[in-house]
Amino acid sequence: MAVATPRVFVSHLSGVAVFDPNGDQVGRVRDLVAMLRAGRGEGGARAAGDRPPRLLGLVVEVAGRRRIFLPMTRVTGVESGQVITTGVLNMRRFEQRASETLVFGELLDRRVRLIETGEEVTVLDIGITQLPARRDWEIDKVFVRKGGKGALRERFLRRETPAAQGGGRRTGEALTVEWSAVTGFSLEEHGQGAESLLATFEQLRPADLAGVLHHLSPKRRAEVAAALADDRLADVLEELPDDDQVEIIGKLQDERAADVLEEMDPDDAADLLAELPEEAKERLLTLMRPAEAADMRRLMSYEERTAGGLMTTEPVVLRPDATVADALARVRDPDLSAALAAQVYVCRPPDQTPTGTFLGLVHFQRLLRDPPFTLVSSLVDADLPALAPDTALTEVASYLATYNMVAAPVVDESGSLLGAVTVDDVLDHLLPEDWRETEMHGAAAAGRTPRFEEG
Repeated sequence: MAVATPRVFVSHLSGVAVFDPNGDQVGRVRDLVAMLRAGRGEGGARAAGDRPPRLLGLVVEVAGRRRIFLPMTRVTGVESGQVITTGVLNMRRFEQRASETLVFGELLDRRVRLIETGEEVTVLDIGITQLPARRDWEIDKVFVRKGGKGALRERFLRRETPAAQGGGRRTGEALTVEWSAVTGFSLEEHGQGAESLLATFEQLRPADLAGVLHHLSPKRRAEVAAALADDRLADVLEELPDDDQVEIIGKLQDERAADVLEEMDPDDAADLLAELPEEAKERLLTLMRPAEAADMRRLMSYEERTAGGLMTTEPVVLRPDATVADALARVRDPDLSAALAAQVYVCRPPDQTPTGTFLGLVHFQRLLRDPPFTLVSSLVDADLPALAPDTALTEVASYLATYNMVAAPVVDESGSLLGAVTVDDVLDHLLPEDWRETEMHGAAAAGRTPRFEEG
């Protein structure tokens, strides 16, 4: 009796944990690496002996967000939402080679054609199977939808695939076919969609999704950025190296680029604008809402490595007659960073920066210890000194360390609150300028052997 070979649809593998033989987690799957076979005809003709692509290995994210290559020869099991390895890992950073294809990054959402009918379809998922009596894996199935772009987003979010529904040909617009039944994977495609790829990474934190974008080709990176919602793209841009930020914002339509900048934290948006050519910067500022543009111009007027250049213009500001209940309601905002939610700033009207007279701040813990009806003006810490906008970065860091703060008020000569500096922005500027680039990519390893020899 023939033994059925295991098959997995790759949507099941996105972000799953990778374990060693002792059950200790060593990382998470971020992509799969395949090699398209030579001799594959793209006009419908097919060379004799043509075979499906070989799956070379997995891109695994380990501690510190380092991405390494895990050969399939070191994978002993793919089951129940987990990957089991031999425990032998090569910790050199992964670097894609010209002959390699990323399954998530380059195959999902690709438009290909059914050889039998010539009809254009969109790739929604990829099936991989282990060859009998071997550790080798190859791509053998393609789940597609007729009609061009798009994806069954809910299927990915529920981690459903054709296999979960019994496999085989489906009625309607979606169907599963053999790899040999489609053509067009090796052709360069313009305007490739990104919905299926994004669905596989739906639950990633912005910093992790930024890592995904950083490792894609410039073409694919632009396509994925175009498919992200404005607020999601804004969060991801804040986590990317400067070069990637400038590249992505430069490829967006001006109107959308302005919308994304408005969704970013003001200090991060100002930093990005400062990297753009003067003409592009002014064009985008003109398209932004006047109040947002005014904040950007004010932030860019300060030296970068000063309190004014580091601060955000959107701290939690309350009037003196606000209550503890009002304050707690404001800091519950899920879009507020933990550092900004750690304290509220009490000011006389107006309560938008630059505010009226700054009276002091109230720490979150103090808010928890007093009755909800208590006025915040009775709780302010008025003895804590504020920072001037021209305070140097090293002094800002010393201030936060001295007073055990995660954020600090920035006040001008007239006593108005201009904004707040948070510890994450201070760390961002204390680290080497290329720390994001180094963390995400690292130097290319020299003298690497072919993938199939690394196993």
